[in-house]
This record gives sequence, structure tokens and C-alpha cells, in this order.
Amino acid sequence: MRLRRIAAVLTLLAVAACTGTAGPDDSATPGSSSSSRWIVVASGRDVTGKGGIRQQLIDAWNRTQPADGYRARLVELPGSADAQRSQLLGALQSGSASYDVVNLDVTWVPEFAAARLIQPLPDSAVERTSDLVPSVDDTSRWDDERYAVPFNSDVGLLYYRRDHLAAVSGRSDLGTGVSWDELRELIEALNRKRPTGYEAGWTTQLDGYEGRTVNAVEAFASAWGDDVRLTDSKGRYLGDEEQLAAGIGELRRRTGTAYTLRNAYDSDEARSLDDFAQGRTTFLRHWPYVYPTLYGTFKDDLGVTRLPGKAVLGGQDLAVTSTTSGERAAHAYDLIRFLTGPDSERCLLRAGFAATRTSAYEDGATCTHAPVYAETPSASPTGESPGRTPPDRLGGLSYRRQILLPALREAVQRPRTPLYGAVSRTLITTLGPLYDVGPRGGGAQTPSDQELAESLNRALKRELPH
Repeated sequence: MRLRRIAAVLTLLAVAACTGTAGPDDSATPGSSSSSRWIVVASGRDVTGKGGIRQQLIDAWNRTQPADGYRARLVELPGSADAQRSQLLGALQSGSASYDVVNLDVTWVPEFAAARLIQPLPDSAVERTSDLVPSVDDTSRWDDERYAVPFNSDVGLLYYRRDHLAAVSGRSDLGTGVSWDELRELIEALNRKRPTGYEAGWTTQLDGYEGRTVNAVEAFASAWGDDVRLTDSKGRYLGDEEQLAAGIGELRRRTGTAYTLRNAYDSDEARSLDDFAQGRTTFLRHWPYVYPTLYGTFKDDLGVTRLPGKAVLGGQDLAVTSTTSGERAAHAYDLIRFLTGPDSERCLLRAGFAATRTSAYEDGATCTHAPVYAETPSASPTGESPGRTPPDRLGGLSYRRQILLPALREAVQRPRTPLYGAVSRTLITTLGPLYDVGPRGGGAQTPSDQELAESLNRALKRELPH
């Protein structure tokens, strides 16, 4: 039975990653056939699937508009996050696509703002700024101006198998957090007892893409504390070799073969999730959106807690393109205000995203904009798996208030700079020897922490002003 459920989990995730764009509701077609009456929203794929929460919220805004008024239409961009960024940059720089609202990864906001591809937003585009989680709201600004409004957030969490822990110790619940030292002790116990199918303690995403950058930033921030950053508020480089060596040492310790599944060195989000679902590992670093799906497979055998040390902030922010003006811009601002308002954020939280507003996590907070998520959830976003979403006993207040919201409040950002793409590529490439040679037991000697720090420091100085 469990194997069939696991297969269903992976199928649903594949569907979520590959579904095409849901078209606008026919009943919402504007009275005029002119394309000028459409507010076009460009976004990456919705992990909640075809007709998922983003489309449902856009449909809800459309229903509030007069019969001859504006309507919003969602356009989903194919490919990886890097491919989507390239498509948006090319389209906005060339004027080849008529996008009015763009859903940007939080790391892209400085780049798009500095290039004047998005415009500063008026106060009318955001409701109750005091309700926004401060760390999340910080991602929407550049050069002391608001260029976006947080839509859905994200933060690294630690998932674990309660049944594995119970088999090797008297502890099966990690509560609201665990330290790396405690995690290593649990993994050492697992390595001695080895539950059925178990290969290694934990897995994460260390392949040569953004996942490696995320893991590096989490390790660096954990080693440095709250007062040290790679960049300042203007995007200038602040690092030095001593700090980088300490961060690299922490990354090496937490991802060495004594604790880490070997597949992690080639893993992205999908592969690491597969390894966890198949029981090859007990602990998984992943994002909040996979929680409902995993609970559908493991039920009470699944646990989730805050990531040891620092966790990286992810998510997307909504911005208005610089070419959108006049009445059209006013409707784009109104759309963003609706999509990021308190009710919409409650719906996003119900769908499995991390909400950007504190009020979404309060007792009694309900969703009315998206009918699928209006009551205590009992169906998947695609309607295929009743009971896939966990009940409030596990997925409700205890998870939202005690784990997810504190993790968001204390999360760290990746380097804030218009040159973030270059910084991420530099981290991925320079840290590659940790995973291309060392953990695999290859013939070459892995560079020392100091050698890697010297190389990384030189590269970041070339990429960034300082």
C-alpha cells in the first residue's frame, strides 16, 4: 500500500511541475474582445497543479470586476527558474511580451528594479503593511523603495520519519527544533541500527544549481551569526577569506558522507523528495509546499520541524512592469492588493505555501476566495486525492504557529544584489569540488576550506562592487 501511495505522490508532483496553464474562466471574459482589457500575469509553474491556487485567486478577482471591466489572465512560463528569469528579462527588455504583472523570485527583485523593468509601487498596491512578516517584506524592496509585494513565501524546513526514529531511540518527535549536534547524534544511532531500506541520515539539494547555493548560504549564515552578510543593502561585497573559510567548514561538516545520502550530491528538489519517500533516508531538507503531499503518504509517521541553524528565505513577489501605466496600472495595483491581501494569504497557506502575513497564522483564520481551500482541507488542489492535506492536529496551528511562522521570521536572505545570478553561479562553481570529488571518495584531493575560501573571495570580488 505504501509503495502505491509513494508512486501517487511522485505522480502528483510531476503533474504539478509539468501542467500547462489553466485558461481564464469563460464566465469572466470581458465584454470587449480587445486584449487591452486583460491584465496579464506572468509566473512560473504553480506547484499546486493545474487550476491551482494562483489561478483560483485570479478567478476570484475577476469575479469582483464589472461585466465590461478588466480581467486578469495567468501565463505560466515553462522551464527551470533560471529559464523563467531569462524569458522574463528578454521579454521585458525587448518589449516582445505584454506582461503587466510579473511574479518574481525574491532574489530577482533587485535585478529587475535596478534595470527599471519594474516600477516603484504606490501605497494602494498593498494592504496593511504592518501585517506582513518583516523578513518576508524586506524581499520586496530595493534602494529604499517598494518594487513588489510578497505573494507566497518559502523557507527551508526539516522533514523526518517518526517511525525511523522510534526504531532506534525513545524519541520520535523533534518538537519545534533540533540542533545540528543533536541531529548528528540521531544519525549516528540510525547508522548503527539501519532501518529497512535506510542508506544514510539526511538528504538535501546539492546538485550544480540553485539548491547548492541555498545550502551554502544556510551553512554560511549558521557559522557567521546574525551580523555578518555577503553583501550590504546596496549590493556591495562584504566578505573576507576568514569568514568564507568558516562558512565552507560548516557546509563541509553538515554535508559529509558520514551523515549525508550520496544521492544528495546530484539531487534537486524532486530527487531528494524521491529518496525520502522511498525510505533511503530519515531526514530531508525541503520547502513547505511538499508537506501536504508527504503527509498523504506517511500520515503520523511524518514529522516536520525547523531546520537546524539558519534557514534561507524563498518565495515570490508580485511587481508591475515599467511599461504598464494609467488606468491599466491602477487595475494592476488593485489586482496585486487582492492577490496579496489577508484572505488570499490564508488561501495560499491552506494550499501548502508559506503565507506572507502574520494574520494568516491566527486561530480561526479562514479562506473564502478559493472554494477548494475554504473549509478544513480534505482534497488535493487537483482534486485527485481526498485526505492528502493533513488535518489541523498536525498541519494546523501547531505547524503553522510553532514551526512555519517562526522559521519565516528568523530566515535569512540570499545575497541582495542586482548581480545575484552571477553570485549564485560563482558559489555553485567554486564549491563544486566539495561534491565533485571529496564526498564521492575520488582520487583527487579535495581543496581545503582555506583554499576554497581564497578562490571564492577572489571570484566574488570580481563579480561585485566592494
